Amino acid sequence: MPQMHNKRIVANARELRKNMTREEKHLWYDFLSGYPVRVLRQRVIGNYIVDFYCAKARIVIELDGSQHYDEEDIIKDAERTAELKKYNLEVVRIPNNEVKNNFNGVCEYLDKIIKERIGDE
Repeated sequence: MPQMHNKRIVANARELRKNMTREEKHLWYDFLSGYPVRVLRQRVIGNYIVDFYCAKARIVIELDGSQHYDEEDIIKDAERTAELKKYNLEVVRIPNNEVKNNFNGVCEYLDKIIKERIGDE
């Protein structure tokens, strides 16, 4: 298995934690920060910084803005997901507009997935 922590990009992760997007802040402060299973934000995994990471459930949560839906970024996201799967991680992608327009549904969805992954239904 590849090295999980890349010290070269830790400073970038710190900066991203200070400058989260509106949707990341909403999901973090209004759901994940108080979630009963520990979730980290802007976590370094390999050569990537993921939006949210739950080690116990082995899950990465990525919030995707509109830029993630052009052809080039779809390919980059697929490569990123494939790389993260090498760490035996499940990658869940949620569009930003879902966080804006269906926040409770997003929270229920994430709760269900995390509980399934840790075997706690």
